[in-house]
Amino acid sequence: MTLRRLVVAAAVVDDLATPRLLLAARRSRPIELAGRWEFPGGKVDPGETPVEGLHRELREELGVQVELGAELLGPDDGGWNITDRHVMRLWLARVVAGEPEPLVEHDALRWLPAGEWESVDWLDGDVRIVEALSEWVAREAV
Repeated sequence: MTLRRLVVAAAVVDDLATPRLLLAARRSRPIELAGRWEFPGGKVDPGETPVEGLHRELREELGVQVELGAELLGPDDGGWNITDRHVMRLWLARVVAGEPEPLVEHDALRWLPAGEWESVDWLDGDVRIVEALSEWVAREAV
């Protein structure tokens, strides 16, 4: 069995209780991922908790501070296997300081309205997470 490296990411939304907009980030590198969309985030550094790593990654990648909401638990022991070497944990997040801008690894950001969250070319590992997030938000809104 291969150990997977932990990746943390945020579904940055406009409102934690009733999300209507979701922020997608377009990769600019590496070349094999360039042009595809993902949730902002990254690898947890040694000595960091997953939440600390997520806050650091969002500062570095988007220049923002966020308030975290619920974690979207995945089917793979609570996480989401996104590659054969990486497992992702994902939280809802709302920007509380700063204006998101693509600072590192991204060349564009796009706010996607509800109902159009699946309209961009997400990275393969993120597709089922976007689908689950859409379903979860729809259930919570009832």
